[in-house]
Amino acid sequence: MKLFDFSKKINYKNEILAGLTVAMTMIPESLSFAILAGFPPLVGLYAAFIMGLITAVLGGRPGLVSGGAGATVITLIALMKSHGLEYVFAAVALAGVFQILVGIFKWGKFIRLVPQPVMYGFVNGLALVIFMSQLEQFKTVINGESVWLSGTPLYIMGGLVALTIAIVIGLPKITKAIPASLVAIMVVFAVVLGLGIETKTVQDIASVQGGFPPFHIPNISLSFETLKIILPYSLIMGAVGLTEGLLTLNLVDEITGTRGNSNRECIAQGTANIANGFFSGMGGCPMIAQTFVNLNAGARARLSGIVAALTILCIILFGAPVIGKLPMAALTGVMIMVAVGTFEWASFKIIRKMPKSDIITGILVAVITIVLHNLALAVLIGVIISALVFAWESAKHIRTKTYLDNGGIKYYEITGPLFFGSITAFNELFDIVNDPQEVVIDFKESRITDMSAIEAVNILTRKYNEAGKKLTLKHLSADSRNLLKNAEGIIEVNINEDPLYKVVS
Repeated sequence: MKLFDFSKKINYKNEILAGLTVAMTMIPESLSFAILAGFPPLVGLYAAFIMGLITAVLGGRPGLVSGGAGATVITLIALMKSHGLEYVFAAVALAGVFQILVGIFKWGKFIRLVPQPVMYGFVNGLALVIFMSQLEQFKTVINGESVWLSGTPLYIMGGLVALTIAIVIGLPKITKAIPASLVAIMVVFAVVLGLGIETKTVQDIASVQGGFPPFHIPNISLSFETLKIILPYSLIMGAVGLTEGLLTLNLVDEITGTRGNSNRECIAQGTANIANGFFSGMGGCPMIAQTFVNLNAGARARLSGIVAALTILCIILFGAPVIGKLPMAALTGVMIMVAVGTFEWASFKIIRKMPKSDIITGILVAVITIVLHNLALAVLIGVIISALVFAWESAKHIRTKTYLDNGGIKYYEITGPLFFGSITAFNELFDIVNDPQEVVIDFKESRITDMSAIEAVNILTRKYNEAGKKLTLKHLSADSRNLLKNAEGIIEVNINEDPLYKVVS
């Protein structure tokens, strides 16, 4: 397995600058989510470093950025409150094992079952979540309560955010040699320091000073009772991480016009989460916002992710005093532009051309993403709705063409799939009482797909038999014949295949 792809020339300047920019945007987010979950702040930074480095080297595609993401952290809050940090580390490691198994058994391909409307809803909902999370920076804590900024602090914060956004939008029109996000952060930093402006900084969120992630075996009892406690959290965290990660991978595939390896990404995520569990990290998954920052900065290789991870480690070890002074306004402005870039504006252009069911599905997925911050649940519900709509529409398409041959045999030529949703319509196609003594059902343009369809065929053959009439099934596809054969031990299947007909595969 290749760790690096040297088939294309790497733009080292873009990769290094992109990595630095990603690190600057990842630090406050990792800290914020760690504090939200009740973890020590450094646990968030350790996760950003470990996830970023391991997935950059082993991951399913270049350009994808992983870190201590909120989507996975949210799933562990209840465990943290009920059993403490040691159980969280154990759950993170176990989630990594689960993710590796998904990659080994190549289940990552099932992400292709996510329909485009669900993707639109997921992306648009996530963009709004990113945007709304930045509004928290316009608040301050007074007497233990979070209140909106007002007066001069509000004007300063708004002005610095506006300056950041203006640079991110305007600089690429002049030059693309340096990532606009990094320039914006540096310029706003210089303005704040040079003019002595008082505004919220990274150190106001939490300290980022620490050492190398220490090796630590989770201090829990190895028992079945412990497994029962952490297993549900591990499965949910692993599933959420893989869902967000593989959807993000698909988005990067579309942006770059290349193809990533979903199963390799699953293994990389799992490896990184196992390392998190044993090196005091809160775990994580690919981060769509930082991935877009990385791609917009021109990164297309694995180097940018490695640089970002090592930058975070250097900041933990040496650069905390400087990074702590970074104005949050600059980072907020960058993340707002990431939200704008993440949103699928093209979805508005095609919304009038989309079926109503797709529109409703996309909106519902977006709403669930925004309200619950549960990306896995949102996508799962979207896929289920899309599958049910597809089943309903497919059920309406089963029909038949009938005719009598010269021997007086009546033929039913079935068109459309026969499955649980279409068996009612299928049964209504036949006139058992008035049909002649011999009837042939031709499945050349149809297919038996599930147990409900097998039962429907069995009941139909029994009814014709009870009426003293002969029923023959023709042109059954190979998979349909296998289904019927496998069901022989469960129900009585009546097939009389004419050897003159060839089986359609």
